[in-house]
Amino acid sequence: MSKNDVADVELQFLTEQDVKDVDVAYFRELLSGVAMNAVTLDALMTPYCPPAGRSGQVEKAILRVALFELKMREDVPYKVAINEAIELAKVFGAEDSHKFVNGVLDKAAPHIRKKK
Repeated sequence: MSKNDVADVELQFLTEQDVKDVDVAYFRELLSGVAMNAVTLDALMTPYCPPAGRSGQVEKAILRVALFELKMREDVPYKVAINEAIELAKVFGAEDSHKFVNGVLDKAAPHIRKKK
């Protein structure tokens, strides 16, 4: 994702969504952090993902956000990062994608951060 792509996503979100209850600074941090660290985040999930084709782009994006929070945001509780990813997958992912997201994070997360 290029800087222009990140700016376009940010602009689209901020103009098309009701953001009065959104922590815009945190949204921007997640958006830019995930984009800048995509290769690293993909490497963290790859050993725990089934062969290509099982996961869609939405699931991959959700996993990247959760892994970014686990790796880069110690202030986000371990279980919160995982549970939010599962809930996002239920709403935006394909049928049963929350099970896939849960499975990948269940295996990857302990290697990134210890449970608290």
